[in-house]
Amino acid sequence: MTGRTVSGVCHGTLGELYQGPLRAGPDPDIAVVSFPVDLHSWVHFTLGAGPPAPLPPGEKSAAAARLFLEHYGLTMPPGRWSTHSELRVGVGMASSTADIVATLRCLFRLFDLRYDPDVVIGVLASIERADSVFLDEFALYLSGRHRVVRRLGADLRFHTAHVTEPGAVDTAAVTGRLLAHYRRHGEEYERCLTDLLKGFASGDAAAVARAATASAALSQSVLPKATFDSLLAHRERFGADGVFVAHTGCLIGYLFPGRLGADLKSELSAFFHSLGHQCSFAQGGYG
Repeated sequence: MTGRTVSGVCHGTLGELYQGPLRAGPDPDIAVVSFPVDLHSWVHFTLGAGPPAPLPPGEKSAAAARLFLEHYGLTMPPGRWSTHSELRVGVGMASSTADIVATLRCLFRLFDLRYDPDVVIGVLASIERADSVFLDEFALYLSGRHRVVRRLGADLRFHTAHVTEPGAVDTAAVTGRLLAHYRRHGEEYERCLTDLLKGFASGDAAAVARAATASAALSQSVLPKATFDSLLAHRERFGADGVFVAHTGCLIGYLFPGRLGADLKSELSAFFHSLGHQCSFAQGGYG
């Protein structure tokens, strides 16, 4: 029907609650527990008239659409694409993966197909190391192998105050350094991951936040955040349960169990401003 619009939406992340090896050993896999945020990428397709539509904008989204069409043996109808995103690029918000997943969700709806996570994983595996943003729950996920190790549910939620430090991280360029770091600190990461999974299993948000802080601290010796020590030193003062980071990005912030009042927001804003940053507030997780 000419003029009808279909859309696909995918949330992004505020880095990870854990990133490290799945287990200690000489050949570690990179495992992540992404920290979903209530910020999104949108992809729209409006049916039109004329020749088949081109692929969507963005190299990776176009590749995803091409792989989807090849998988199902489909051809794009006439129409036009449009996109919008709240996710910053290159800072650890899973922006490109969210764009890909939003594109695929738009195509599932356009062709009236059942959403199939296995097809999504197959497409992602052909394009990039990815986060588990295609799921609507926490998960322990092997980002390179594209395998869900354990689903962790959607019961936990945090409120955050966070900043984006200057710069950007090329994930592919630092993978070798990360793997060498994981080989050196495998046992520490195993303890951290065990504590994190226990926290999820018991629904203990404070335990999850402590494990997230431990994961962030371990990453300081390979991809450090300039403000980490200051945030850690003032965590108790602000009543935060923990500190999270984008391990291969530039985000860092506090994890709070409840919504922040205006006075606390003001205090946090002054603190982050004293460190040279404008802070933002956002809800992460589900619950």
